[in-house]
Amino acid sequence: MGDWRKNIRQVVPYTPGEQPKRTNLIKLNTNENPYPPSKKVQEIINQIDNWRLYPDPAAGKLVHALAEYHGLGDDQVFVGVGSDDVLAMSFMTFFNSEKPIFFPDITYSFYDVWADLFRIPYETKALDQEFNIRKEDYMQPNGGVIFPNPNAPTGVLVDLDFIEDIIQANQDVIVIVDEAYIDFGGVSAKSLLKKYENLLVVQTYSKSRALAGLRIGYAMGNPELIKALNDVKYSFNSYTMNQPSIAIGAAVLEDEDYFQETIKKIVETREWFKSEMRELGFSFADSKSNFLFVTHKTVPAKAIFEAAKENDIFVRYFDKPRIDNYLRITIGTEEEMKSFLAFLKKFL
Repeated sequence: MGDWRKNIRQVVPYTPGEQPKRTNLIKLNTNENPYPPSKKVQEIINQIDNWRLYPDPAAGKLVHALAEYHGLGDDQVFVGVGSDDVLAMSFMTFFNSEKPIFFPDITYSFYDVWADLFRIPYETKALDQEFNIRKEDYMQPNGGVIFPNPNAPTGVLVDLDFIEDIIQANQDVIVIVDEAYIDFGGVSAKSLLKKYENLLVVQTYSKSRALAGLRIGYAMGNPELIKALNDVKYSFNSYTMNQPSIAIGAAVLEDEDYFQETIKKIVETREWFKSEMRELGFSFADSKSNFLFVTHKTVPAKAIFEAAKENDIFVRYFDKPRIDNYLRITIGTEEEMKSFLAFLKKFL
């Protein structure tokens, strides 16, 4: 027998949240937006007639719309197939030091997967007991820094002064702030781009813009960082963004009223849901995202997770150290959250 197996790269892949195929269930496990996207989506789909052609490899229309929306130059925006694609490209592009990159121990669980896949040394920095990042942990020699803000799965937000302190302590490496959930209660670090050439801010259409199915993510940074990302992308796959993503991604930015209205509904439901959950004996860090990360004073998280699933309600359970007695619960519609609360009251 040949020894070809030794040449296969062995990785432990990321485990995505379960995507059940059945209908008539309450899906609160993957942080999708419970409301439909802007009506502009359907308008634009009906206008696309050049499907047989390759899309613009530079995705110029989308890049320009995003740059204008965020008050940046076109050369300060990079787009990709969801923020996962953008972040993977960023790991490949910017984390090439022999020193380890730093990220929290409880965070987006794709970070260590990419680090292993691209053979990037890394160290995780433990959050404190309240799930806060300790900024002094990031003020040691490293090969780069990445963290989500708000953090996932905890929902904890840090302010711009905190982020700036970390950037100032890391001027010789790239600092990536992953803002997948920033629209639900935070202020973007994009305002710091004017001051810091080594900052990359990553956002997505998957959560607040209700377009997880289209896969649109983007990075904002100085032109040199964006050029480096594009060079890696063009070496990998020139046509990453499809025609509908480019056209729809640009169009929905014009529907600001609908965007703000949807965010407001989710935030209001989240705040009401927090008080209801506290009354039921749950505790959690104050979330500024579209989910809560909760633990109950007496009932194990896994038992709630399994019972909810039997009742066609899906929440996220992580069987990992420090967080194996927590559930991450996406904020759905008010009706969905009321149904979930009714289940909890009966189960508890």
